[in-house]
Amino acid sequence: MDVDFASVARLLANPARSAMVGALMGGRSLTAGELAAVAAVHASTASEHLAELVAGGLATVVPAGRHRYYSLSGAETAEALEALAQICPRRQQASLRASTQARAMSFARTCYDHLAGVLGVAILGGMLSKPWLAAGNDSYLVTKAGEAGLAQLGVNVAVAQAARRRFARPCLDWTERRPHLAGALGASIATALLDRAWVERTPSRAVRLTPAGTAGLSELLDLQLAPNGSAEPLLSSRHQQRDDEPTRTAGTPRRPPPAQCPPPHADQTAAMLPRCG
Repeated sequence: MDVDFASVARLLANPARSAMVGALMGGRSLTAGELAAVAAVHASTASEHLAELVAGGLATVVPAGRHRYYSLSGAETAEALEALAQICPRRQQASLRASTQARAMSFARTCYDHLAGVLGVAILGGMLSKPWLAAGNDSYLVTKAGEAGLAQLGVNVAVAQAARRRFARPCLDWTERRPHLAGALGASIATALLDRAWVERTPSRAVRLTPAGTAGLSELLDLQLAPNGSAEPLLSSRHQQRDDEPTRTAGTPRRPPPAQCPPPHADQTAAMLPRCG
């Protein structure tokens, strides 16, 4: 394969540049000062590292008044980096604060412009279970029920389909090891949840599931998720777990049971291979 892996590897091999790239994976544009703080380096050093990332094609920069705003060079770059995360070791957490942040990232985060973590995986599982989505070859199709359901969420399926990128595809989540939804549809859903304040951004890539989001996702997708970064399911009085039922994984969507059987709690999340964050 005639590919220069070494040039990208050199850019990511520096801990400061690696930290900056990780921060930009959240999909927001950040200033050099903000990225210097993330990487724990002086401003002059941060500028040198950012110049290398821009020259190497991993980042772009847009001047705006007194500031210069940096972002990843695009969705393809973000997806490639998240795929690389599958073979990268996890950092050891040296403090309670870092450990808490890591748990929050595992529960819900942005993967460039779509949702990942327990929340992202659960949303895809719920959409497949309804079914709002039908699995194709390395992609998803929206069903008639899905068009109506996504409209309730504020997602215009036609606009997402017209975007100049893949519409809906699975990405293997690097913390959950199960797919979440990427592509134009995944980005539209993330935007809709942010606009409705069902999820809220934090200073990091982690997002917070709000009580309104917990209630809304329960109503639309039958998901039982705990807000504020907890991965424990919320069991309402309508869905109290029986002693003879297996323990459910957090965020597993519920399928309506046959009349004579207790509600099953099998994981309905599709196991599809393309890798992402």
